[in-house]
Amino acid sequence: MVETVRLSADEARRLQLRAQGFLGAWRKGGVPAMLERLGAVQLDTISVLARSHELVPYARLGAVGRGAVEAAYWAPDGASTYRAFEYWAHAASVLPMADWPLFAFRRRAYLRRGWRWHKVPEGVCDEIRARLEADGPLTTRELGGAKASADWWDWSDHKIGIEWLLDIGEVVCVERVGWRRVYDLAERAVPAALRDRDLDDDACLTELVGRAGRSLGVATRGDLADYYRVRQDQVERVVAATGLVPATVAGWSQPAWADPDALADAPRGRHATTLLSPFDSLVWDRARTSRVFGFDHRLEAYVPKGKRVHGYFAMPLLAGGRILGRVDPARQGGTLIARQVSMEPWAVRTAARTETSAAALATALWRAAAWVGCDDVRVERTDLAAPLVESALKAATPA
Repeated sequence: MVETVRLSADEARRLQLRAQGFLGAWRKGGVPAMLERLGAVQLDTISVLARSHELVPYARLGAVGRGAVEAAYWAPDGASTYRAFEYWAHAASVLPMADWPLFAFRRRAYLRRGWRWHKVPEGVCDEIRARLEADGPLTTRELGGAKASADWWDWSDHKIGIEWLLDIGEVVCVERVGWRRVYDLAERAVPAALRDRDLDDDACLTELVGRAGRSLGVATRGDLADYYRVRQDQVERVVAATGLVPATVAGWSQPAWADPDALADAPRGRHATTLLSPFDSLVWDRARTSRVFGFDHRLEAYVPKGKRVHGYFAMPLLAGGRILGRVDPARQGGTLIARQVSMEPWAVRTAARTETSAAALATALWRAAAWVGCDDVRVERTDLAAPLVESALKAATPA
């Protein structure tokens, strides 16, 4: 019987920070290695400083060029081998191409159901297959049928057909161009060795749950289920086969599992100071973020403007292994604007903490500004004293 590991809340937090790439050295291998270690990078349509899938490597690796990010996700290694594909994981996500076999359980589930969001019009899938065979890869517009309107439920026949073929694995999204999906036939885009790797549902789930555990360092059953959006009963069924070890974490009401390799040595190294996308895998699960960091966050982009508390796209501010608060950023010409800065009460409880928080804010803002090509930073609303913020910004100004 495997002995249960006992961890403090601080040890668990540091394990997650290291596993997620925010503690210690993570630059080796660049964006491809980061994708492999995280397992999934969530996509989203919102773009403020940049789109979320660009913010994720920036937060971990620093000022990675956007071209390098896109190339790492999508560009073929050779004539016809893609590094990644897009599919349904935590949400729509970029996934390592090597993980194609692991989602066979989800593709089979869609196929058994026979439809997902829309009933597929008769004959349209045959038309799409023929077009991709002759002309692919193609976008929906190139196939002759983009969305009929901006509403997801009002799709054209071709959009319904191509999304269904993606759901069941006959086609693959191998790139985004102008935020449009580019589709290709799986038989052309996915290496034969991966297509021929036929895993049953439990084998898929075992690998995905194990991956989730390694990507988090330590996690509850709910955390493991949320990472790739599987059911908790499925986690319970396979977790013993993943190699993860049972753990208890002080202050956590639920039992947990930990990556034994992560337990082999204590996390150490430099903490990242950065702004996080709300869709970053460190914080995409609100319950886990609250439990691990004591930070309650809600994306307010879809909240009416007058009812927002922290702003349209408030980005958590990470520094020293803690989430100090939120920044709602915008760009105006060559200026990065923090429209609103909201610090956590503990981060401004004393003069020393307030000064440290202001310095972290200034560092994060200037780094983000440099990355997106801004040469000035301005803070509009903040619960920090204005002279302190101005002083910190001036001290952190790049030479």
